[in-house]
Amino acid sequence: MEKSDASQAQPASELISKKIAELGDWRGETLSRMRKLIQEADPQVIEEWKWMGTPVWSHDGILCTGESYKSVVKLTFAKGASLPDPDHLFNSSLEGNTRRAIDIHQGETMDESAFKALILQAIALNSSGKSKPSKKAKS
Repeated sequence: MEKSDASQAQPASELISKKIAELGDWRGETLSRMRKLIQEADPQVIEEWKWMGTPVWSHDGILCTGESYKSVVKLTFAKGASLPDPDHLFNSSLEGNTRRAIDIHQGETMDESAFKALILQAIALNSSGKSKPSKKAKS
């Protein structure tokens, strides 16, 4: 329990930095790079530490989470199914009604401007208070 209490006392940004350092390989480098892009897109983004060690970036609600697995860094957008994705960044969790994810494998690159645009769209969606585009808006 002491370890849990100690984690609770540390700011989320420190816990995320620590997790990146502990990964110590391409996954840490990738998570660090994506974190930087999120912060560049939204200097007011809030970093959170949830669900027993998951980095979360929020602005008027959750934008995305950053998880690391053995062969992939996964960025899951909480309302991704409601976001336009003209650059086809989403490549995982495509069958769900709410979330969408971007899986980044070792050696893969990301279209940085398209990713930042996706972050800004997620902020706009959160700020609008809507979770899905209105069907009436299509007319």
